[in-house]
Amino acid sequence: MLSSLSGTELAALFSDWEIWARPDQLPPPGDWITWLVMGGRGAGKTRTGAEWIKALVQGRAPFTDHAYGRIALIGETLNDAREVMVEGVSGLLSIHARHERPTWLPTRRRLEWPNGAIAQIFSAEDPESLRGPQFDAAWGDEVAKWKRADATWDMLQFGLRLGSRPRQIATTTPRPTPLIKRLLKDPKTVTTHAETRANVANLAPGFLETIVRRYEGSRLGRQELNGELIEDRADALWQRDQLDRLRVDEAPEGLARIVVAIDPPATSTKGADACGIIAAGITSEGTCYILRDSSLSEVSPTGWATKAIGLYHRLAANSVIAEVNQGGEMVTTILAGIDASVAVHPVRANRGKYLRAEPVSALYEQGRVHHVGNLAELEDEMCDFGLSGLTSGKSPDRLDAMVWAVTHLCLGEQSEPKVRSLS
Repeated sequence: MLSSLSGTELAALFSDWEIWARPDQLPPPGDWITWLVMGGRGAGKTRTGAEWIKALVQGRAPFTDHAYGRIALIGETLNDAREVMVEGVSGLLSIHARHERPTWLPTRRRLEWPNGAIAQIFSAEDPESLRGPQFDAAWGDEVAKWKRADATWDMLQFGLRLGSRPRQIATTTPRPTPLIKRLLKDPKTVTTHAETRANVANLAPGFLETIVRRYEGSRLGRQELNGELIEDRADALWQRDQLDRLRVDEAPEGLARIVVAIDPPATSTKGADACGIIAAGITSEGTCYILRDSSLSEVSPTGWATKAIGLYHRLAANSVIAEVNQGGEMVTTILAGIDASVAVHPVRANRGKYLRAEPVSALYEQGRVHHVGNLAELEDEMCDFGLSGLTSGKSPDRLDAMVWAVTHLCLGEQSEPKVRSLS
């Protein structure tokens, strides 16, 4: 059958999105205004958004019954909008055949189609830029990552006022942000989901196996691979919106003290607990900053000790805080074997993890602890840690290391009191 088709017919066949799309990548029926596409990393969300915009511009059934002419494209930043939505491998320029491809005018931040349709790109960092323009359709990408999400979305709604049926699509890896929760409650929103594995044919060989092996079953894996919206636990000591408010791009210069805290695993066998390795610093005024999460999974004692000591030297830290409940003197011996000059502070847990974490949680509530950048895996543990531990039943190794670091810096001695050199 394929051999009987002409080159033009073959090109038309392979560009027919209705044929090649998965059911979750096609717009649902109904009188909706917002189509919320939530999926895992690499699940084809960008392609879904781009193909929908293309179909609207072309006025193609069954996606629409008329052509749309004024489109808003909103990314987390202008660079994201350009690199992903316009110029990306699944972006608008890539999915069009040469004869129908829009012209990209980067200095004007707009796409112009041969039929006269126009799309403008905007940044979610600048909601006011949406004040004034008007559209009949819009595509917002990675809306759960937008820094000024509610303000940007609100400004977009005021501008979505052209034509007989204004519509918008929001593509994102899910996070329980206020905007996502708001959209899910809106009766004019329809939602589709896709897991990363649904798009395995278009991913690099081995990618899914490697990532699944590392993250499957974890809170991060359920969110980033399965496309699940993971809500905060009601009894968790930390909440995501709280951590977002406390996030900073960088720590101030001249921290008064920096430590690297280690929560070592009992064994290094396959499936063993991770080794939590967290670096934190404190200012002379008493404000703490979580600087790095360098935690490791399934690694030998030499491996985690080398990693921790490397971080210690890179940050010019003052000491290494090492929990010795699991390995006793073996922990300090391993560190000494790598670098005997490192100042080590052995700590021993005499209380349960929840009780140790509570005073640290109080410091966050007081605004005295900040996260530098995105510490997603650490934050997943923090927001999933309640009276019964993590929902997965696993050990909160990253959280443990963070608690030791903040306790040492902000709350004084709560274990063995002496810092000692291993030399």
